[in-house]
Amino acid sequence: MKIRNAYTLGLVGTLGVGTGILILTSLASLSTVITYIGAAIFIALGLDPVTSWFEKRKMPRWLAIIVVFTAVAAIVTGLVFAVVPIIVDQLGQLFDVLPVLFERAQQGTWVQDLSKQMGGFDVQAVIDQVTKYLTDAGNYSIIASGALAVGTSIANGVFATIIVLILTLYFTASLNSMKRALYRVVPASRRERFADLSEQVTDAVGRYVVGQLSLGAINFLLSYIFLSIIQAPFPAVLAFLAGMLSLIPLVGTLSGSIIIALVCLIPGLGSLPTFVAAAIYYLIYMQVEAYLLSPKIMNRAVAVPGAVVVIAALAGGTLLGILGALIAIPVAASLLLIVKQVVIPIQNER
Repeated sequence: MKIRNAYTLGLVGTLGVGTGILILTSLASLSTVITYIGAAIFIALGLDPVTSWFEKRKMPRWLAIIVVFTAVAAIVTGLVFAVVPIIVDQLGQLFDVLPVLFERAQQGTWVQDLSKQMGGFDVQAVIDQVTKYLTDAGNYSIIASGALAVGTSIANGVFATIIVLILTLYFTASLNSMKRALYRVVPASRRERFADLSEQVTDAVGRYVVGQLSLGAINFLLSYIFLSIIQAPFPAVLAFLAGMLSLIPLVGTLSGSIIIALVCLIPGLGSLPTFVAAAIYYLIYMQVEAYLLSPKIMNRAVAVPGAVVVIAALAGGTLLGILGALIAIPVAASLLLIVKQVVIPIQNER
């Protein structure tokens, strides 16, 4: 387009910049909705391999979806009734113990020892100020507003979970039709190749989700058994924490192991032998997971070099938080697959 008039050029440029700003602002405003959609598609791709397995055994897709969702609901319900009461009870015990631990900390000598190690810094004064702040009636409104913010966050989390579950059901039911609609947009000469590559990508993502959930379930079960054997404090809570954190690639299992070991060292909750036993167990478990469980479970899902895993997890976590860290590795695997099967053959033909 040739524009010779300066006024027209400025007007067109202003409209272009304004349109770009409007698009970016709209995307920023819709970031939460986009996150919900991305999480739902990610979960739907994870359920698709199981649904396809039932379809291959001559089961209609609608019935396979019902069976899969019923099984997932049954598992979640079983966990809720079997595990959640234990976790709630142990959390109540933890909250009952915290004031006692705090009082022991004030009466003990570790405050003075810590002050000496910090070059004479008055740790006791800090503790007294915190206690005074918490017991001051004038600060109750601030504390209440903080509690309200926490309650609002929990309510938003419940709402987000419901929305994601509804979207997941819809995407799982219409995944094949969505794929066919996408394939029709591609030119007919490239449609077959595009469809084949898309199926490989979605299958890899689905297997990755199933594999990561399997690793999390194994970590939860083994942690609960071992922590119960060594009489660690609140084994159900710590095992649940270990299973949830292990869903995060690269650093999840390590972070959970460190937190659990440190909790076992807290005076009044654990002991030095419990800490040593937990530390040794998780050192061994991380090796077993890295060299035995993870390769066996994930070898058919994604094949990503270690350096790419680190970079992808860091980038995904920076951009989208925990969700970004979860989807970073399958996204990286998909990009590597595209480069291997599309970009490199094109370059070789030149």
